Amino acid sequence: MNKNKTTQRSDFVAWFRASAPYIHAFRGRTFVVSFGGEVLKESRFTPLAHDLALLNALGIRLVLVYGARPQIEARLKQQGAELRYAGHLRVTDARAMACVTEAAAAVRVEIEALLSLGVVNSPMHGARIRVVSGNFVTARPIGVRDGVDHGHTGTVRRVDAGGIRAQLDLGAVVLLSPVAYSPTGEVFNVAAEEVATAAAIALQADKLIFLTGQGLADGRRRLVRELTTDQARALLEGRRRLDAGLAQPLAAAVRACTHGVERAHLIDRHVDGGLLLELFTRDGVGTLVTSDVFEGTRQATVEDIPGLLELIAPLEKEGILVRRSREQLELELDHFTVMERDGMVVACAALYPFIDEHVGELACLAVHPDYRGRGRGDVLLEYVQRRARQLGLKRLFVLTTQSAHWFRERGFVPAELADLPVKRRDLYNYRRNSKVFVRDLDE
Repeated sequence: MNKNKTTQRSDFVAWFRASAPYIHAFRGRTFVVSFGGEVLKESRFTPLAHDLALLNALGIRLVLVYGARPQIEARLKQQGAELRYAGHLRVTDARAMACVTEAAAAVRVEIEALLSLGVVNSPMHGARIRVVSGNFVTARPIGVRDGVDHGHTGTVRRVDAGGIRAQLDLGAVVLLSPVAYSPTGEVFNVAAEEVATAAAIALQADKLIFLTGQGLADGRRRLVRELTTDQARALLEGRRRLDAGLAQPLAAAVRACTHGVERAHLIDRHVDGGLLLELFTRDGVGTLVTSDVFEGTRQATVEDIPGLLELIAPLEKEGILVRRSREQLELELDHFTVMERDGMVVACAALYPFIDEHVGELACLAVHPDYRGRGRGDVLLEYVQRRARQLGLKRLFVLTTQSAHWFRERGFVPAELADLPVKRRDLYNYRRNSKVFVRDLDE
């Protein structure tokens, strides 16, 4: 067999196996995916439709929110009109609103047509996606601000979450447009980012995903892979000015994550298969925004045992961690904290309290190799320290053979075996010859 073909097959098998945990974790979850009209203008929607069809086939409940900015601007240009702005807000007069409704309707028809493709030998063959759109979003006018009448520019008033869920329960993909309606029958031009955010919040979606014009990079042009909402706010309010195509979805992601949406993602739409790469690979290709530095960090459960064993086994083999059998892990599970991402255990730590001495042992601190160097160890350490304080402990100690420098950098100082509680001292393994470090817990 050809060597290259063998390698390709091996790579495919490895990737497919690695994606399995995500496939299990995402089934039945609700994702809101927002993209601009540029996706259609640049002829990028056909491959995106293939990827959306795959997500639908995997049991993911999809709400799609589309924009139509380039299509609207093209119609305005044809009419010799323009979409004016007052500050950061659009001003939509009657003439412009006619262009908005025409463009939004044309884009909707194009999206529905592409999602209905069933060509043999294509990824869409046999997909049979049912797309439902309608008046799920109620809007109200922005009105007059700073003396400027914004006309038909609106803001979301309410999302019919029950109506959307009913369609999702039937296996349909729900399609929302940037055009919304008032109870009095008025039509409004609403930003797609706002519609997507309001829908995600109303549905308490598991993910809100924005396909953007570029990836979010730091000052050294490296992809920013993860941000807490606080970090995202600091970035938005900092000296560095973000392009509007990134600032708006990033601000929307912050709002969503502070109102109950678990995670938001920003993905460069120019990355072929970016949606799949972000969702089904460990590193992803976009920026993840979460509400809490402790997001995904919780008490371990019996269901976590296979993931814990897989995480710590390589470190036990290297002699970094003490070997634990499955039975021992089950008995000590109450002491373990895990950090998960999309249903996978990516880090763990254990706290063994010695209540009478008001001290605790930090043990089995481990981070998956693919997630090291991103602060997860520090997050786990802070989480364990918080738990220790809640138990009334005044000091933490750790025994380590190869990570002394890491603990010293975080305020642990060398100690003696005699500084350990008597019960722990009696269990000390002289063959491992672990070094002892302690750290006082601040109030």
